Amino acid sequence: MHLGECRIIMANKKPENMTFEATIEELDAIVENLENGDLALDDALKNFERGIALARAGQSKLSDAEQRVSILLQNDDSSPLSDFDAQPE
Repeated sequence: MHLGECRIIMANKKPENMTFEATIEELDAIVENLENGDLALDDALKNFERGIALARAGQSKLSDAEQRVSILLQNDDSSPLSDFDAQPE
């Protein structure tokens, strides 16, 4: 499978179901396509919309990771450990 096919497959996935790395990879490809300026207006708008969804999903994944790290680094040894439950937006 070459890179173009990979991008098409990733575009069919919901951003929230993708790994952070796949989200960033596809977002990079979209930015590159938009910067080239060779897309028709409708295609550019679809790419932009997809890019916004990817950026939001990536930010959510980063926020979740930051919260998990914060919980792990708490210095209060008397605090009980609890499961981390990501809150969907």
